[in-house]
Amino acid sequence: MSLSAGDSDSVRFGGAYNRLDSADHDGAHLTRPDVQQHRSGRGFVLPSQSISRQPYKLATACLTAFSLILLLTLVVVSLQYRNVSKDKQSALFHNSTSAQSQGQKLEVNVTALTEYIKTLAKQRDELQKTVKTLERTCLPDWLPFEDSCYFISTMNRIWKNSQEFCAERGGHLAIIHTAEEQTFIWNQLVRGHWNAYWFGISDEKLEGSWQWVDGTELVGGFWEVGEPNNHINEDCGYIVKTQVLSRKPTSSWYDAPCSMSLPFICEKEVPSKTAV
Repeated sequence: MSLSAGDSDSVRFGGAYNRLDSADHDGAHLTRPDVQQHRSGRGFVLPSQSISRQPYKLATACLTAFSLILLLTLVVVSLQYRNVSKDKQSALFHNSTSAQSQGQKLEVNVTALTEYIKTLAKQRDELQKTVKTLERTCLPDWLPFEDSCYFISTMNRIWKNSQEFCAERGGHLAIIHTAEEQTFIWNQLVRGHWNAYWFGISDEKLEGSWQWVDGTELVGGFWEVGEPNNHINEDCGYIVKTQVLSRKPTSSWYDAPCSMSLPFICEKEVPSKTAV
């Protein structure tokens, strides 16, 4: 009887299967516990292997533990960094507050120093005036004011002769530029019904063009209201002080004829003490 190729393979593998089966029953070949044989029809199928999971469990546990350790480390480092950051923030805040306080103190010190410098400057000016007064003095009967000495006569002269009298003594009829100087001179005058004193101004050269005895032109002045009025050819100026207390020193100038005989006021520069 002839066998086909398929039948020949079946017989060959079948015989092999029978021998394995016989060996199994005879105890000559032991099957491993984890290997199972399965029959199927005319042949056989190789067994599936059940691999132990113990190594994988160990690796998983190790990875889990490592992850927990790493997480714990990160938490600890984060807390430490946060504490350090808070310390730095506190230090920065303290430094900022300290700097602001120092800045305020410095500003106060600068203000105080500025005021102190102003006080020193004022004291310096007063001291210079005192030294100048000690170094320079006026002759007897001459009154000091700033850089000048003033003489108030008790004799009467016409305006021209008054100027000559002052020049013979190294001065001139008073030239008055400031309200302070005018007030000082006026306060030295004696009150009376109409006490009048020549000073160094006139418009003899050109009517209405008032000039001082040094040739400079008058700027402003301390005229009484309505003066000068050139009522009767009045070309020379004089100061009046009366018994009327409401009169003011800064409005006490009048013009009058230069030929009138009146007391007068001389002025000259304060001489040095050595010259005296």
